[in-house]
Amino acid sequence: MTKIAVLGAGKIGEALLSGLLQGGRAASDLMFTEKHEARAASLTSQYGIEGTTIAGAAAKADVLVVAVKPQDIEPLLTELKPVLRAGTLIVSLCAGLPTSLYERRLPEGTPVVRVMPNTPMVVGEAMSAVSGGSNATPEHLKVVEELLSTVGKVAVVPESQQDAVTALSGSGPAYFFFLVEAMIDAGILLGIPRDLASTLIIQSAVGAATMLAEGSSHPVILREAVTSPAGTTIMAIRELEKHGVRAALLAAIESARDRSIELGRQHED
Repeated sequence: MTKIAVLGAGKIGEALLSGLLQGGRAASDLMFTEKHEARAASLTSQYGIEGTTIAGAAAKADVLVVAVKPQDIEPLLTELKPVLRAGTLIVSLCAGLPTSLYERRLPEGTPVVRVMPNTPMVVGEAMSAVSGGSNATPEHLKVVEELLSTVGKVAVVPESQQDAVTALSGSGPAYFFFLVEAMIDAGILLGIPRDLASTLIIQSAVGAATMLAEGSSHPVILREAVTSPAGTTIMAIRELEKHGVRAALLAAIESARDRSIELGRQHED
């Protein structure tokens, strides 16, 4: 499978195309669809990749990556069904949409792999979770893993866990951005200029993430190493616990999971 078409070249779609190019894929082996003509022309100019229609992509591509918003999926599948070639692999990047939706709407036997990526894909640091539908083989999963490994890390999970993954890592970057935003505001409150506060917090986040990524210690161990008896950090931790920050995060992620389930149910027959 060498010809890949991305249906919907928004930020995630563009990031995947860019990652595939950087991973060694030839521009001639890639295509995309984009409803806005100016953006399509810009992407072709920047990457040298052909813009096409859904019918054109279906006629040539071995892998169709669906990267539209969930609310746009029904018209896309209606347009795709009569032109889809047998054996074409469908890769869904749409939050909340189960493989069963594609299997119902597309010709019988269509292999589908569901993926939950996240926005760090734009800097090659995505966390993507993949799940195969009832017609997807281990070979199909391998193809998708190879594609996504060009833009970050990949994990294979049961589809029953995809809504939880969506809440945890799919939406996860937003939680970190929210915390960083609040910490920068705290710096300003304490009299530190915004630019300096941003530098202090962002580099602290990068350093902390690097320590976590090394995997040598559990997060609790790393946190305790900063937390001296009767020191500044334990006072801050006490306030976080007093205000229920841990419980709020648990509730927030659970709510995101529920919304992912709801998005899928909106397309049930």
